Amino acid sequence: MEPNNNNKEPKMNMPKFNMNWIYAIVIAILIGLYMTGGTDSSETKKQIAYSKFKDMVTAGYAQKIVINKTQNELRMYVKPEKVREVFKQSVQQTGTEPFITVEIGSVDQVEQFISQMRADKKFTGEFSYENRNNNEVMNFLLYNILPIVAIVAVWIFFMRRMGGGSSMGSGIFNVGKSRAKMYENGGNLNITFKDVAGQAGAKQEMQEIVDFLKNPQKYTELGGKIPKGALLVGPPGTGKTLMAKAVAGEAGVPFFSMSGSDFVEMFVGVGASRVRDLFQQAKQKAPCIIFIDEIDAVGRARSKNPAMGGNDERENTLNALLTEMDGFGTNSGIITLAATNRADMLDSALLRAGRFDRQIHVDLPDLNERKEVFNVHLKPLKLDDTVDIDFLARQTPGFSGADIANVCNEAALIAARHDREKVGKQDFLDAVDRIIGGLEKKTKVMTEAEKKSIAIHEAGHATISWFTEFANPLVKVSIVPRGRALGAAWYLPEERVLQTKEAMLDEMCALLGGRAAEELFIGHISTGAMNDLERTTKQAYGMIAYAGMSDKLPNICYYNNTEYQFQRPYSETTAKIMDDEVLKMINEQYDRAKSILTEHKDGHAQLAQLLIEREVIFAEDVEKIFGPRPWTSRAEELLEAQQRAEAEAMAERRAKELEEEKRKEQKEQKDPESPLQKEQ
Repeated sequence: MEPNNNNKEPKMNMPKFNMNWIYAIVIAILIGLYMTGGTDSSETKKQIAYSKFKDMVTAGYAQKIVINKTQNELRMYVKPEKVREVFKQSVQQTGTEPFITVEIGSVDQVEQFISQMRADKKFTGEFSYENRNNNEVMNFLLYNILPIVAIVAVWIFFMRRMGGGSSMGSGIFNVGKSRAKMYENGGNLNITFKDVAGQAGAKQEMQEIVDFLKNPQKYTELGGKIPKGALLVGPPGTGKTLMAKAVAGEAGVPFFSMSGSDFVEMFVGVGASRVRDLFQQAKQKAPCIIFIDEIDAVGRARSKNPAMGGNDERENTLNALLTEMDGFGTNSGIITLAATNRADMLDSALLRAGRFDRQIHVDLPDLNERKEVFNVHLKPLKLDDTVDIDFLARQTPGFSGADIANVCNEAALIAARHDREKVGKQDFLDAVDRIIGGLEKKTKVMTEAEKKSIAIHEAGHATISWFTEFANPLVKVSIVPRGRALGAAWYLPEERVLQTKEAMLDEMCALLGGRAAEELFIGHISTGAMNDLERTTKQAYGMIAYAGMSDKLPNICYYNNTEYQFQRPYSETTAKIMDDEVLKMINEQYDRAKSILTEHKDGHAQLAQLLIEREVIFAEDVEKIFGPRPWTSRAEELLEAQQRAEAEAMAERRAKELEEEKRKEQKEQKDPESPLQKEQ
């Protein structure tokens, strides 16, 4: 065993204390005592007078005699052949050792009588003494106390389960109590805005809430009111819960944390009761923060037709929440924060002013924000000199904060798997590939024909994306199976705020490039383009039905977000026009893809052959075959502009530093009392 450098004993994983073990041990002890000391209760017994006992012994009925000195009682076990005469039953009915009990006055008289019977050869069995008196006690415990203990134990067990496994005070009587976790001081969470990377706009809005809690007089003196609540809206993994904890940490006030599902219970009225109890506790701790995570579990829009599946219990809980947030009661000093990624599903009454006054959008991080997130998650890792945070941020477009944390962790695991001392650039690239495409299936067996087909398919994607202006810039192409995909092409998506029709058509053409290459250069098509066709079809319907990008249906949006709407907002005739327009749009881009591939078929063939030989190729390899890309992407322009700006800022900062050093030298030369001149 290796020595412990910290001079601390290793921690033992001891099981948690559970009262159920105590109940089980007590019951086991009672049963054990019964088995060891009360076995006679199962035998047939009969009480008789002392004189009759003497007659039975004289007649030779006694097999064994036991005297209990404590209770002044003896037991005479009857011989099997005499059982029927004494008990009027057979041996099978009475048991193996039936006995009679006799109350005695003097043990000495019994001893004399037994001695005389032995001398007369009328009693030859065993004669013994005992001092036990627990038979009646055990019988009393087993038949009177044990059933009550068992019923109480079962009752406590079920009450604890119904109370969620909490302390002994919980159970059926506390089922309506709030289950919120309360932090007496939000600063104990040790989370502040410094721990939240990026999200500058969201932090600015949340900072105002912190100011409200710290110094409410600053706003109330001007006649303003403290906001009732703020709703954090954004995709999963963007840091909504972390933002709420940071607000509590910055304000240093009590913090109640609860999930929306904690209000849901099998009993009627429990959810509403827990809402009222939560706000009652918060009033006692005001000023404070209530945080409800995944509020859509109870805040979903109420049905206009309850007969169509409306959940009364959920609606009662929502009504209680609405009343507590803005009812006749005063909840001064209580700010309610909530988080959801399904704001479109929430009830409109919950979103009105006076309840959740603000909707704060916590969006996916952009390029600069991803750099900040990487800086946070890279701190505990040992990195080598090849890691470039700017490069990693560009390679992870569309990643949330949780995704970036997963990339960093996966990179560390990959480096450890290869016995490296530090995490390098290639480890991060492998981690990104692992998260996007899945785990490499190195053992998957493919025939040469399948490998060639996949290479031609992926080369088709790469060729089309290279020669279309608005398609995303290519990063690399691989025919190594990953997850459910047999091959994949990685792109660097441009983070556009607006999508134009031309850009969406170019992306659609690039998606269809794989199927077009199969038809042109193999002569048949396969199921390998299923995912491409699915994405293309969804994008085409979105462009026509939602974005109004159709020649026959221009400037019309049929998007309908009504939860309980069971009817399409357009007629069958319009649906037929949509289908025709989608088919026309996809076929046009498919023909365009085949035209581009026919024009560059030699380069496509070289690209496919290179893929077969190397399995993975990069944008530099494509550039050697096709030459520089005819168009510079917007992402590349922004990157070049950013690099120029950073270079200019660095040069300006360096010039100021040189100027400051020069001015200090001149001042030291003019000042005769300077330390430099004293040394000279």
